[in-house]
Amino acid sequence: MRKKLLVTGGSGLVGSSIQADVKTKSSDYDLRIPGESDRMFFEHSPTHVIHCAAKVGGILGNMTYKGEYFYDNIMINTNVIESSRKYGVEKLVAFLSTCVFPDGIEYPLTENKIHLGEPHSSNYPYAYSKRMAEVQIRAYREQYGLDYKSVIPTNIYGENDNFSLESGHVIPMLIHRMYNCILNGEDFIVWGSGNPLREFIYSKDVALLSEWVLNYYTENEPIILSTSEEVRIGDVVSIIADEFNFGGKIVFDKTKPDGQFRKPSDNSKIKHYLPDFEFTPLEIGLRNTIKWFIENYKNVRK
Repeated sequence: MRKKLLVTGGSGLVGSSIQADVKTKSSDYDLRIPGESDRMFFEHSPTHVIHCAAKVGGILGNMTYKGEYFYDNIMINTNVIESSRKYGVEKLVAFLSTCVFPDGIEYPLTENKIHLGEPHSSNYPYAYSKRMAEVQIRAYREQYGLDYKSVIPTNIYGENDNFSLESGHVIPMLIHRMYNCILNGEDFIVWGSGNPLREFIYSKDVALLSEWVLNYYTENEPIILSTSEEVRIGDVVSIIADEFNFGGKIVFDKTKPDGQFRKPSDNSKIKHYLPDFEFTPLEIGLRNTIKWFIENYKNVRK
């Protein structure tokens, strides 16, 4: 049988960059409902799946909509993985997140530390819903012998992101806020101190790596997708300001939460398999993302 790849979340941040036979989006099927998930698989009969669909957001969204983030994600993941099993999908890759790791765990983060403690309090519902996708995949592999995997990307950014000012991740939210500040002639207010460290990875890099995992990764354990290069949030702000040629005042509002200070990861596994893979430099990825955001402002998710 010819390989047929289906990508859930196909219009989103990573899914839009993956080459696939079928790409579904949230308006096509409500994957929180088992029957809708089954309908998707019945209609498209994929042999391979990259599961990107999720309800995602930054620290504000995670702290405000805890119940929604847990319910929506655990239902989406449960249904997609179960439908994949029922409809004979040969290979599946599901996306987790670095927030699955315990708060206060010894750094760097490695694939075998996912379940060694409680996640950070700021995003524990989302984190647990993602952890359960790994548990479900492991259980299905052990009972049914399925070749299903999970990947753990660090902070993804790029074109086709959610640029919401309320529920977006840090980079798209900063880009949108900067855009508005320039339009309105305002100071650029940034939540927190600017000191926390994060590892960012460009969405097109993640797309390439997830396709490699689908086709070639043979280990059962999840695999971290990361540059393992930590960057201060304040430095990200400076790069964005430079790309926008922003000449106004930048203010860090220290009354707002920073979230976890750092969560460095170990990318030695992916580098072992792909030692020559070249990650897109942050400056170039941000330039591409900002250019795309400005050109598509009317239609971006916001």
